[in-house]
Amino acid sequence: MIDKPMSFCPGCGHGIAIRLIAECLEELGQESNIILGIGVGCSSLLGGGLQIDRLHCLHGRAAAVATGMKRVSPEVMIVTYQGDGDAYSIGISESLNAAYRNENITVFTINNTNYGMTGGQMSWTTMPNQKTTTSPLGRDCLTTGNPIKFPEIVADQFNAAYVARGTVTTPANVNKLKSYVKNALEAQMNGEGYSIVEILSPCPTNWGMSPLDAMERINKELIPYYPIGELKKRRER
Repeated sequence: MIDKPMSFCPGCGHGIAIRLIAECLEELGQESNIILGIGVGCSSLLGGGLQIDRLHCLHGRAAAVATGMKRVSPEVMIVTYQGDGDAYSIGISESLNAAYRNENITVFTINNTNYGMTGGQMSWTTMPNQKTTTSPLGRDCLTTGNPIKFPEIVADQFNAAYVARGTVTTPANVNKLKSYVKNALEAQMNGEGYSIVEILSPCPTNWGMSPLDAMERINKELIPYYPIGELKKRRER
């Protein structure tokens, strides 16, 4: 399914996440039965090497577009691939409403704690005191609010099918993430409803770190705030 290198920055986690999604689709026999709704941002680069049907959605609207596609073609796997800015900031209304309605779609959101494509501005997931191009002194949560935990909102408040958060920092974590990706896809295949997997991803370019230091930042700083694991397991059928 991936026929050429993609143009993500060196050390970025997008490539690992996309590979895992592609592997799971192939293992589930769904590689020819999927439409991918792509968000605006770094996720826009996904179309360069992943050879499946896909639709580049308006900024923040992937969940709404996916809802329409699934209702028109319920037999087709409908998956969105978005960044935290696309899904949680400009697209927060669409994302919340799709989860609230328990739409039978699968959502993968890359959380790299900034707006990666547009220059590293502060996003809703930016950590306290994190320096970005729009918070050069560090994020002040007293004036901007605390980083959003969208998966926790869905798991705690909505009747969703499956909610998980993973990361790409170690081989063990990558293997766990793959199991979350497969569970999210299987939930849709079985008609169980809305599933989301948030993926903590390094952004060495905008964080101003080496790839190794960016991975270490996730382990030391992000995971304590954004815990990884299954936040809502699938119901026994």
